[in-house]
Amino acid sequence: MKLFKCQHCEQLLYFENTKCEKCSYPLGFISEIMTLSALEPEGDAWRALAVDKKTYRFCANAEFDVCNWMIEAGAPDIYCAACRHNRTIPDTTVPEHLFNWRKIEIAKHRLFYTLMKLGLPLDGKGEDGGERLVFDFLASPPHVDGPRVMTGHDNGLITLALEEADDAEREKRRTMMHEPYRTLVGHFRHEVGHYFWDVLVRDGGLVEACRKIFGDERADYGEALQAYYANGASPNWQDNYISAYATSHPWEDFAETWAHYLHIVDTLEMARAFGMYVHPRLARPGELDAQVDFDPYAVVDPLPLIETWIPLSNALNSLNRTMGLMDMYPFILSPPVVEKLSAIHDLIHGNKLPDKVPVAEKSAA
Repeated sequence: MKLFKCQHCEQLLYFENTKCEKCSYPLGFISEIMTLSALEPEGDAWRALAVDKKTYRFCANAEFDVCNWMIEAGAPDIYCAACRHNRTIPDTTVPEHLFNWRKIEIAKHRLFYTLMKLGLPLDGKGEDGGERLVFDFLASPPHVDGPRVMTGHDNGLITLALEEADDAEREKRRTMMHEPYRTLVGHFRHEVGHYFWDVLVRDGGLVEACRKIFGDERADYGEALQAYYANGASPNWQDNYISAYATSHPWEDFAETWAHYLHIVDTLEMARAFGMYVHPRLARPGELDAQVDFDPYAVVDPLPLIETWIPLSNALNSLNRTMGLMDMYPFILSPPVVEKLSAIHDLIHGNKLPDKVPVAEKSAA
């Protein structure tokens, strides 16, 4: 993610802003140029100050204050590039559901920003002619003993339990499942990893290449998950996996690694926007230095991403601890994990997947 600037008064803006706090101009995100623009009314539409000779209107979901993305005024669509992938939304007449949906859409729009910046395919068509990547945001029945909505992916359909937007409930689930990290944006980045396994690996003829890196996905998925929940991960899982859950099955290893790649790229872009530079005085010269002086979305070699991320995430973890918060990034990047992250990078950027990828010498603590 990057920072934005109001074209009218040059006030610093953030991705979710809908109004400039300095000049009060309304704001809208123009996905075709990936920027947040100040708006001026023009008839029944809006003129975006960031774009010449075009008018826009808001996505239909702006009615519920869940979307600030724009559509060209003459386009037939009523939903923006992110919202048109929604298949089922919550009952907006229920205030709690609407509140939770707003939080979900913030995370989902951040996901789409990243996917679009990476140039990933989003509009593949399913057998029924509809959008292949679609989302259901569902609330579990109010009765505790009733069936619960399970967050997951199934052939292009990503289901997210609405209660995951409740901070207390999500923290309860994180603790119960012994997870170091659980967020809405993390859910989206993980589940969309399953979708891109189908699109880029399975449909792209790269199953054999990924099998060498992530393991044999032909292992029974249901049995693998049952074994994981019954026995947990092996004691030394951090030697080869980004998370304990990644050990459950190669598909989950791929999805977890995919999610972390998106974590890293998006956070590095924000660090670059702030001009962040890490140079701990107590470390040996150059040992933990890091400066994001490159575009993480466009870098060809994956190793600068990792070599910059490790010192930066160490610094961010230390800052969190000073506030009594959990580590921002409570994960270890072992050499095999770096190899898997490099494979995700190559897959996204259309590079040949090598049998072996050189790994960074540094490791996260």
